[in-house]
Amino acid sequence: MTDEISHMKNFEEEIRNLPPELKQEVADFVEFLLKKRKRKSGGMMGQPWAGALRDFRGQYTSLDLQKKIMEWRGN
Repeated sequence: MTDEISHMKNFEEEIRNLPPELKQEVADFVEFLLKKRKRKSGGMMGQPWAGALRDFRGQYTSLDLQKKIMEWRGN
């Protein structure tokens, strides 16, 4: 058995010996690490602001917003 395989078997055994709530914590942490790696690997840029003004959809048209932007810029 290689060192890596032996290490993984020990790791799996340690996880099996954890109480259920800690097993869930390990699973959550693994999911977090995978998502973190995926974010760092590039791909499309995030747009966390997308949809932030959804609640105002019925109050303003795109023309209203363009006029307001022009006002703010002093044009």
